[in-house]
Amino acid sequence: MQNSSIGVFSLLGLVFVALKLTGYIKWSWWFVTMPFWIQIVIFILIVVIFCIYRHFKR
Repeated sequence: MQNSSIGVFSLLGLVFVALKLTGYIKWSWWFVTMPFWIQIVIFILIVVIFCIYRHFKR
């Protein structure tokens, strides 16, 4: 079975992009795309923490 749900950050990012394109918000694109960047940063942090844990576990 395949899970095809959308994440909270992705949904928030899509809402921000739609609001920016319709002119409802006047934020910079950096703030509009922040929910997408947060996902990447969280993933990188998890990988780094895992690598550090594996390194010191030896």
